[in-house]
Order: sequence, then C-alpha cells, then structure tokens
Amino acid sequence: MKHLLILLSCLPWLTALAQDPWNIEARHIDPSNYYGETVANGMLGIVSSPKPLKTSNVVLAGSYDKFGRGEVSNFLAGFNFLDTDLYIDGTFIDNATITDYRQTLDMRHSAFRGIFTLKGKAQVTYTVYALQQLPFCGMMTVDIKPLSDITIRAVNKQLLPEAYQSPKPHFQPFDVNGKEFRLMSTEAQSPTGKLTIAACSEFLFPADNARPNITAENITGGIAQQFSHSLKKGQAWRFVVAGSTMSTAHHSDPINEVKRMAITCQLDGVDRIVARHLALWGGLWKSDIQIDGDPQSQQDIHAMMYHLYAFLRPHSRMSVSPMGLSGNGYNGHVFWDADTWMFPPLLLLQPDHARSMVDYRYDRLATARRYAFIHGYRGAMFPWESADTGFEDTPVTALTGPYEHHISACVALAAWQYYCVMHDADYLRQEAWPILCQTADFWVSRVEKAADGYHINNVVAADEWAENVDDNAFTNGAARQNLLSAIKAARILRLDSRPEWQHVADSLVFIVKDGVTMEHAAYHGEDIKQADVNLLAFPLKLITDRQQTETDLAYYARRVPEKDTPAMTQAMFALLYARLGNADLAWHYFKDSYRPNQLPPFGVIAECKGGTNPYFITGAGGVLQAMLMGFGGIDISYDAGSLTQVPSVLPRHWRKLTITNVGPEGKTFTVENTSRK
Repeated sequence: MKHLLILLSCLPWLTALAQDPWNIEARHIDPSNYYGETVANGMLGIVSSPKPLKTSNVVLAGSYDKFGRGEVSNFLAGFNFLDTDLYIDGTFIDNATITDYRQTLDMRHSAFRGIFTLKGKAQVTYTVYALQQLPFCGMMTVDIKPLSDITIRAVNKQLLPEAYQSPKPHFQPFDVNGKEFRLMSTEAQSPTGKLTIAACSEFLFPADNARPNITAENITGGIAQQFSHSLKKGQAWRFVVAGSTMSTAHHSDPINEVKRMAITCQLDGVDRIVARHLALWGGLWKSDIQIDGDPQSQQDIHAMMYHLYAFLRPHSRMSVSPMGLSGNGYNGHVFWDADTWMFPPLLLLQPDHARSMVDYRYDRLATARRYAFIHGYRGAMFPWESADTGFEDTPVTALTGPYEHHISACVALAAWQYYCVMHDADYLRQEAWPILCQTADFWVSRVEKAADGYHINNVVAADEWAENVDDNAFTNGAARQNLLSAIKAARILRLDSRPEWQHVADSLVFIVKDGVTMEHAAYHGEDIKQADVNLLAFPLKLITDRQQTETDLAYYARRVPEKDTPAMTQAMFALLYARLGNADLAWHYFKDSYRPNQLPPFGVIAECKGGTNPYFITGAGGVLQAMLMGFGGIDISYDAGSLTQVPSVLPRHWRKLTITNVGPEGKTFTVENTSRK
C-alpha cells in the first residue's frame, strides 16, 4: 500500500478529475502531457487531440495490411475526416490564442466536448461523436456564440494517412430535388495495395437560410474545403462537419459508399442523428454498475465500462485488440486479452457484444485447424495474435507466437461460458461444439505421456517472462478445463465424447511444492509478469480449496514487481480476496490494478504502471471482473446452470453495490456492506 500512496501523490492531475459519475472533465490541457480520449462505435475510433476542433487519430476496425511493426498485419488508420481549422476575425484558433479551454468526455452519451473563449470575440463549443447507429460515420458539431460582430472561416481537411499510396482527392458539388450537396472525398491504396480506403466529409448547416458558399482546393498532403460567414453579436450559430471512412475490408466499393453515408447524414438531419445516437447509448447503459459511497470509483468504473461498450460492435463478428479502438497498439491484433479478460464482463452486461467475439473465433476455426496441421497437431490451434485471416500474426521475434498455446483453451472457455450464460442450444451445436471438440483434440495431440501422467512441455506461460517451460500451471489448467467443457457439451448434445479427453484431463500434471502450486516445472520463486497460478482459482475454478487459494495468493502477490506488469494481475488478486472475505486486501489490489496506470488529463489507463500506451482495455476488463465476479459475487456455472451469487465483501467505505440488467434475463444483483466503518 505504501508504494501505491507514494505513486498517487506524484499524480496531482488526479485531484482535478471531477467526481461526476458520467463526465470526466479536463480543465488544464497540457499538449506536452496529454493522452487522448476516444469516442467509438465498435467500428470507428476517433481519438481526441489537445488542439481545439482537432482529432488526433481515427482507427478503422477490421482493416489490416502488412507493413510497419514486425512485418506482419497492422491496423490501418482511417482518414481523419473531421480535422478542422477555425479562424475568427483572422485569428487562428489554437491553444495559444484561446482562454478558458476545457474538454469533457460525456460517457453516458459517448460524446467528446471542448469549450473555449477567444477573448472579446466568441465562445465556442465543439462536440465529437462516433455515431452509434452508423458504424462508419462520425460528426462534429460546432456552436459559436459571438461576443461581438465577427467573421469566421472554417477549413475541413482530408490528409493522407501515413503509408497510404496513390490518393485520388475529389470535390463534388451537385443538387438533388433542390437540395445542395458539397461532398469532399479521397480514396487511396493501403501500403501494399491490398485494400482501398476511402473517406468523405461535408459541412452541414442546420439553418437552411444561413448556408455559406463552400469552396475546395488541393493542399499539401490532401484536399480541403472551406467557407466564411459573418455573425452579429449574440447571434448563436452552428455548423457541422460530418463524414464517413471505410475500406474494401468492409465494402467492395468504399468510395461511393462513403459518399452515400455523407448524403444520409445530410438528409436525416443533425438533430435526428444525434437523438438516435443518444437513444442507443441510453439502451446500453441499462446494464450498469452502481457504487454507493465512492464517487471516484464510480466514475472510474463507468470509464472502463464506457470503453468496453464503445470498442466492440454487436453483430459485427469482430473481437477486440488490447488497445481497442484507441490507437494502433499491438497492431490491432486479437489476443487472449479478448477471450479471457474482456469477454466475461461483456457476456454479463452486453451479451450481443460478447456474441460477436465468439463469432469472430468460430469464423476462423477452419484456419485454426489448418494452423494445427502445419505444426503437426490434430484439431484446432488458434494463433496467439490474430487479425483478419486467423493465421498467426505475431512478429517472428516473439516466442509467444509459436509457443503460447493456452490461447486455444481460452477461446474454448469463452465459447463454453457463452453457452453457460445464454443457454442457446443452436449456438452450442453450431459454433461452440465445433470449437470445443477441435481444441480438445488439439490438447490430446499436444500432451506427452509419462509415468506420472500427461505433460504439456515447451510453452510460453501466461506469465510471459517464463518462456519454453514445461507444465505451466495455467496452460495445463486451461487445457483441463477445455477438455472437461468438451465432455459436458457432448453430454448435452447427446454426442459421444472421446475417451481420451477424460483420461488426459484427469492425468495432467500440476506441481505443488511446500504447499504452493508451482508456476512451472523449473520455477524457483522468480518475479512474474502477470497472474498465472492464481488463475486456476478463477476463472478456471480448478482450485476450490480456500487454504490453497490463500496460500497461492500470498506467495505470488509478493512476486509481482511494481512496474512493467499488466493491470489485470492485481485485478484478479482483488477478485479473489473479495471472494475470500478480505475487504482490505481486495480494496488495496482493486486500486492498485488501475490507479497507478492512469494518465492525464482524463485518467485513461496504460498497460503498466508508468506506461504510456492507453487505452488498455484488457486491464479494464480485469477490473470489471473484480467488480462483477469479485465484489458482486456473480458466478457463471460451468455446468451450464444459471447465474448465481457467491459470498463476497465490499471495500469498507462502500455502502452498496448494485449491478443491473445482467445476462439474458436482465437480473439485478446487489451486495450490502455489513462491515462498513
């Protein structure tokens, strides 16, 4: 605890974070120490900039090309189609010319807002949306309140993203039934020419009688459109930048489709579009976590839920990268982070989001079977880093690619968990069973038989500092749970399970020394990168003895260094201590799991303490599991029973925890604090 308090004292910006449960406000914008927030709709991530009316990055889900880091597939940035310059009476609006500048992330409505004043001239508010109902569309509204008679000039630009090739910018004015359209568009090729990426943007003016003339020109690196307009003192006025970006990964003719989407925005109208966006987000927040007695933790938890809800889209058949849609970190690849850390909270709170994640894996099952064949195994072997094809996309210099095999069991566990919560018989037969069966066959072909049982040798552990080790506790445990789940699924479907599944599951080797479960066969007390053995108690639920759980916790909690370890480790410690009834240690590890990782000015979380790579949605998934399954006590029966609630405790200063609209039946779970000071 001492280390945590010292670290928090070094983060004075935290004291400026509002206690509002839904709005995070930044009043001190320092461009040299700024980590942006993201508005996203599961397909499009728009990252904020410290500069007014700017967005720093646009992330386009599902678009990959082979370039950059590791010479493997990388996320492609979308066009930054909302990028806008504003001039008031010839003064360029930037951080140096304005005052009273503040930014706010409105999590309830998924809107990012900036407010500033140009002294004596105008007050300006701009709001950015990644539109929830239109997955490839974004919008920025700009509201101007003149403090004197002024003339404004706005310039919207489309600059070519890094590594894009052969741009074709175009400005297209035309009229339809008396309605005037001015569409600015660009299409270009991805670095290798694999994909075509397109964008279109337009100015919208809600007041039809105040439509200024729009002109366009080619500029260095792209194309720009602009207008000028004069306003009288006190004459409030709004203009809007709306647009779309997509690639041939999403549509065979992206350039024409983004134009159609821009026209849709104009014909639907700004008020109607925003109202629909807000209504959809209102529906998402019916599933909520409500903390009575700790406003800061409430805001923090809402931030984690917001990012998890925003970074994935129902019915998309996509999954989530460790950094979600906040940037190009980890190349936008899908790891065990998705299946093990982000999936369970979404399964409880947003089952449609969770379904997309397991659909993503099922769609790549045939590739996983081919990948197992390439490596000499049977069944299905899922890649450590997965992108669009489903083949291994880990850079060859990382041993995690060929050796971190527990990922296949993590995929299987998510498929089984989905059935256990949703009880969808069609899903079990059509998607879960093929995954469970094929991954179980993989483990039977992967193990090595010896006199004392079955061994899984030469793996990278869940603790990735342990490379090429034998009998890693989590790998063996995840494989065992995979095999047992396949047996249960076969029984429900009245299918024959393979006898070797049970035999291998019963005979996998786990090493216990001096009462402690060893992380692997050669483990001698070294520091660990992240939770491994402790995951046998949860989520694998293979260690059920209370004393063994406590012993393993006490042992491995002392072996996690202060820095360079991912956030979800301490979250799992918090979950287990909450279930064990230790409120003080649960609270300590809960705060330690994310607070030292927060970055200014919005508290976005990095992967590690002292890290600078937000937003680490994997960590948020772990913390939300600590809330739901730890403090909340919600438990998923792996025997396909109903959701239950096991005993747990709350931090001493929390009065009550309420979790609403959980699972397919929309249950509410509550925990009252009986030990509050």
